Amino acid sequence: MSTPTVAALLGGNSLWAEGVRRLNPEFFPKSAEGQTPHTLWIGCSDSRAPESLITFARPGDIFVHRNIGNQALRGDDNMLAVLDFAVNVLEVKTVVICGHSKCGAVHGAFDAARTGRPPVPHLPADSPVNRWLRPLVGIAKGHEDADVNQLIDLNIRAQVKNIQVILSEWKPEAGGVLVHGLIYDLASGDLRELH
Repeated sequence: MSTPTVAALLGGNSLWAEGVRRLNPEFFPKSAEGQTPHTLWIGCSDSRAPESLITFARPGDIFVHRNIGNQALRGDDNMLAVLDFAVNVLEVKTVVICGHSKCGAVHGAFDAARTGRPPVPHLPADSPVNRWLRPLVGIAKGHEDADVNQLIDLNIRAQVKNIQVILSEWKPEAGGVLVHGLIYDLASGDLRELH
């Protein structure tokens, strides 16, 4: 027996799938044959920043990896496996690192760098989320004079650089892959590229 939340999700899916079938009867059978995404999107887990919705992309357009703080850490085998598969199997040529305004992970890291408390202070310092956010705290520690919005940009730039370094080590398999940093503004719905 479904809970009200799961029932609402299933109902929403039913409406969506029926609408897609009505507009394009061949979409699902064709999609089931395989994927050919044009982009790997490494974004934040924040529920307000769904990549396919904010870019008006179709299922199959974007290969996705999301985590708290949109981090692309060299020691994260999950992210590395997604990157490896996207670039070396799916032959994706565009990688996007997308952060967003009002990011709780960056706010927590910013406060942690200034106060010495964990990024999520009501959790133990060695909790999984606080361990995960340590690299963000490291970025913030070098920029205590910045504001939170600048730190969001710095984090995106740091993750772009991490991906570029990883890809340069994988060449020639990853040759020709372009990495872009984007930021999504929760208040306006606008997406912009960092240069």
